[in-house]
Amino acid sequence: MKIYNKKISVNHPPFIIAEISANHNNSIKRTLNLVKEAKKAGADAIKLQTYKAESLTLNSRKSQFIINDKKSLWFKKSLFDLYKKGALPTSYYKEIFKEAQKNDIICFSTPFDEVSVDFLTKFKVPAFKIASFENNHFPLIEKVISKKKPLIISLGATTYNEILFLYKFLRNKKFYNFAFLQCTSSYPARIEESNIKTILDLRKKFKIEIGLSDHTPGIGAAISAISYGASIIEKHFTLDKTSGGLDDVFSMDPDDFNLLVKESKNAWLSLGKTYYGLTKSEKRHKVFKRSIYAKKDIKKGEIFSEKNLKVIRPNYGLEPKYYKKILGKIAKRNISYATPLKKKDI
Repeated sequence: MKIYNKKISVNHPPFIIAEISANHNNSIKRTLNLVKEAKKAGADAIKLQTYKAESLTLNSRKSQFIINDKKSLWFKKSLFDLYKKGALPTSYYKEIFKEAQKNDIICFSTPFDEVSVDFLTKFKVPAFKIASFENNHFPLIEKVISKKKPLIISLGATTYNEILFLYKFLRNKKFYNFAFLQCTSSYPARIEESNIKTILDLRKKFKIEIGLSDHTPGIGAAISAISYGASIIEKHFTLDKTSGGLDDVFSMDPDDFNLLVKESKNAWLSLGKTYYGLTKSEKRHKVFKRSIYAKKDIKKGEIFSEKNLKVIRPNYGLEPKYYKKILGKIAKRNISYATPLKKKDI
């Protein structure tokens, strides 16, 4: 997969996405600062969410439209009010894309309705994202793939059979330029519910790029994901976790995000390849392995024993695997204290 000028695969450093989500706080100044800070932190892309409350739900106060989960960050909030507050004003988009271009950072978005897809197309977005709770919205997905742009789809709150149906739907539409993101749709998500090993299984089953949309605190899950083949990492991004953004609590500030970027790339670099032998830097250190030395002066004709030989560092003598075979053999020459034993000495 390739988004704009970035190749996405396990053979390239992970593609890191800073998700603004609702952390714009309805401020264009703050939103533009998010773009700039994401670039400084090392993100490859910044992602928006494009919707209006009316396209997501109904303006109703019936219990079904109120969040009744006491563990939720948005307990007792109505869905309509929540989405209305979180929606990024459409009047901001022109400046956002201009700022992204100025800062040389990729900018794309998650549309939540068909109208938003057409709206985003005006800005020549290089890709689209489908959110976990929209991955069963097939009219929307069909609209998105009609634009023939790379597509990233989150798999939170989705069963294997639903994933399989989604995969077959895309393939039947002859659309192949897509990636899946392992995701736990909980805000914040518990680290022990990340199930990172699923990434490896998804890769084997679907033979496409797989990444992680991560809502856990810290960078542990993301780093682990890279070890299991994640080529995309998405994290929510904010300027300040205490600034009142709807998603601030489970978002990363610039310092945290910079650490994520650095350690993600380090994790990818550390994977290397299947290799047995000495690396370039190891070769100069092999001298510190053990070998057989004379631990006292040994006269010609003297029998080698535990009293006059020792396995020590450095590694200039015979290998320790010969030690027991040498015991009882006779010295061919005088060998002084602290001299490495050679084959010609026996």
